[in-house]
Amino acid sequence: MKKIEAVIRPFKLEDVKIALVNAGIVGMTVSEVRGFGRQKGQVERYRGSEFTVEFLQKLKIEVVVADNKVEDVLKAIADAAKTGEIGDGKIFVSSIESVIRIRTGEIDDAAL
Repeated sequence: MKKIEAVIRPFKLEDVKIALVNAGIVGMTVSEVRGFGRQKGQVERYRGSEFTVEFLQKLKIEVVVADNKVEDVLKAIADAAKTGEIGDGKIFVSSIESVIRIRTGEIDDAAL
């Protein structure tokens, strides 16, 4: 099993959600996060004054999938979240040792 974490632009959430559902993913966790990368923030204007927003608002999507679905999920997220501009985000993949569904006690693949 793998945990896939994708940090994306907020307005791409619906596109990514649809792509994940079409790839057979039935559950995900979405968190509001703030950060910066190569964009290094951006300059905003408010009532004639300029100020720099160093940490930009992003969304982090987390899903845990069986090993045989990883490539499909990565492609679905990357295709749906891409705008071609700096700041599109990143996808991280890490191994998961075990999963337990609290309600039923199912473990590993059965718990997904």
